[in-house]
Amino acid sequence: MDPTPPSSSSASPFDMVSGALADYIPRRGGAAASTGPAASQGERRARRSAGGGGEGGGEENGEQEQILGAVNVDRDLRITSCNLDAAPFEGVSVAPGTAFVDLLPPADVPTVTRRLQKVLETHEAHVARVQRLLRDDGTELVVSMSILPAAPPQEGLTVSLIAMAKRLHLYASAAAIGTSLDVGETAQSLAHSLLAWGDVAAVDLDYAVWTGEAVTEQAHERIRLRRAALVPDRAWPEGYLTPGDNLPREASRLLAGAVLRDDVPQAVVLPDREAIEQVLGDPRLVRALVPGDRPVSVACIPLVVEGPEGAPGPIVLGVTEVWRRPERLFRDSELLDLQELVAKTARHVDLARRHQREHAQVLALQRRLLPRAGSDTIEVASVYEPTTPDSAGVGGDWVNSFPLAGDRTALVVGDVVGHGLGAAAAMGQLSMEARALLSAGLGPGEVLERLDETVTLLDDTDAGLAAGYSALGSTCCIAVYDPVDHRVVMSNAGHLPPVLVLPDGSAETLTTQPHPGLGAEFAVREPFDVHEFAAPPGSLLVLYTDGLVEDPAASIDEGIGRLMDVVRLVHPWDDLQRAARRVVAGLAPQGRLRDDVTLLLARMAGRRSQDTATWRLPARAETPARARALAGPLLRRWGTGDQARDGALLVMSELVTNAVRFATGPVTVRLVRAGGRLFCEVGDTGNGRPRLRRGEPLDEHGRGLHVVHKLTTRWGVRWTETGKAVWAELEA
Repeated sequence: MDPTPPSSSSASPFDMVSGALADYIPRRGGAAASTGPAASQGERRARRSAGGGGEGGGEENGEQEQILGAVNVDRDLRITSCNLDAAPFEGVSVAPGTAFVDLLPPADVPTVTRRLQKVLETHEAHVARVQRLLRDDGTELVVSMSILPAAPPQEGLTVSLIAMAKRLHLYASAAAIGTSLDVGETAQSLAHSLLAWGDVAAVDLDYAVWTGEAVTEQAHERIRLRRAALVPDRAWPEGYLTPGDNLPREASRLLAGAVLRDDVPQAVVLPDREAIEQVLGDPRLVRALVPGDRPVSVACIPLVVEGPEGAPGPIVLGVTEVWRRPERLFRDSELLDLQELVAKTARHVDLARRHQREHAQVLALQRRLLPRAGSDTIEVASVYEPTTPDSAGVGGDWVNSFPLAGDRTALVVGDVVGHGLGAAAAMGQLSMEARALLSAGLGPGEVLERLDETVTLLDDTDAGLAAGYSALGSTCCIAVYDPVDHRVVMSNAGHLPPVLVLPDGSAETLTTQPHPGLGAEFAVREPFDVHEFAAPPGSLLVLYTDGLVEDPAASIDEGIGRLMDVVRLVHPWDDLQRAARRVVAGLAPQGRLRDDVTLLLARMAGRRSQDTATWRLPARAETPARARALAGPLLRRWGTGDQARDGALLVMSELVTNAVRFATGPVTVRLVRAGGRLFCEVGDTGNGRPRLRRGEPLDEHGRGLHVVHKLTTRWGVRWTETGKAVWAELEA
């Protein structure tokens, strides 16, 4: 027994719509049962004429164009009946028994198939999605497609297709095009929207749009264009310009000149191929710009924005081209619609250009701050992945590593609040300041104290909040590795704790006294804790930002635990950069990131014991001679030349003499051989900073530092917990 159709009172709204569409589709054998090849073009035109529709005719006469079509589909997704007799559907071949997906571009088949099957399974309608249909000649028709369960007692689906009216399409496109700040994506969205007015659409943009530079030069001979978008996606003839290709200079000048008649940007229509070839004048340009050998017409509409203050007139960012068959003349109303759409889009292209410029600046800054290659005592590798590949993703996270005096290496990681240019500027300032202070000899805790003051200054009413950006709450962790003692000194300002993996494979987090972060030190008056730990050769130090370990479904401790499990698997002989990418791939979420992901791996190798020597001597008058006596034989064993050895002994003697004269307590002397260099460092308990002074000819003292300055490539002072250390670097 057939099920009883539901009454109108119990039917859902979608059942009522499906029923109405079913009545709209003639029964098999009716006049409109097939709009496929079996129906002649003459019959279809006659039926449209009888119905009062027709492309162009109805609109010009003030009548409403018929834009609704409907297709019934069985559970195997094959067409059982259809009505696509309206004028906009001309060229879309549909016949009962064929697969519905045959109407679609190949790239859309998987997505639409899933939607159809989901409606079959759930009986929940899928309403009003923009979709493309394929015409017989390869062009595409943009429709609004809804998928409804067939009204009982029928089974299967009813698919309604509404050919998007030009004005509706125009406003929908203008709203959708501005959703991306990527130049290429914006151009592609515009090209897809323009396709509603033609068979092929192209967007060509000025070079300056791609580079983010200001577009101010309007001289025709200097304009250079690059193809940014082309639809539909198909195999094009050899020599035809596709996205990424540069237009020949002659083509750029012709297009720019055509749309800038009398210095006023205007739309230009070339009605047939003969006129196009006459304007281009060169067969090579015809092959590059005209899509195929068929008869064709084109409308060129400039992308125009208002020039900056003081500019002589509007600025042309590029040119859009809409190509179609010459028998379909471009009506004035269509040109107005095209110009309106392109005008609305031009400002989005300009915003994308400006964003591209900001993005390039931020990336350049980010690249300058990425760690350089390590040394023979430490190997470093880093990975940085912004939240999104566009603009706004770049900014807050930063890592850095750089050599310090005395063969040491600094490792720094930070997380500045926010993204974009404001965060990038704060990040760059903090990173450069940290490097300068560490290079000047300050310890990690002292550097964080200065950075804390800097963040407070950045956030004052003039420089910070008034500019719409606050750096309060930024975090930073600094570690300094000594390859001679195989130890690391670390201080942390609110950052997640680093992880240390020892050579035996065990891992631990390196926690310090908790601190709220930069910019809050003055309020809480808590000092930055300094933590020192051993890092034997083969140890791996892991610095990272929260984007690597945060997960809404788990605690931050669980995320750090997963990180420890992954980094424990890094073998001492693994390529460190590949290992870093593998760690990020194993922890970072797939798809869109929740936050920037930053990772720094540092593998400590240390300095060989036979390449170093350290002596602890009393602060006595004979100590300089004792230091020379200890160092001389060692330098000979290292194979140091006579001149270099004499210079090193003299420098050491002067530094030890100053330590004995101006400080108290024991004197520590360190010698390090590193390739073709010698490092000499003398530590004492004094806190005075040695300075070069301009000596007088008859002075008896004060020439020691001048001797050091002349004989070394570099020298300076490093502050320690017990005093200071004066270091010098010499050629071996």
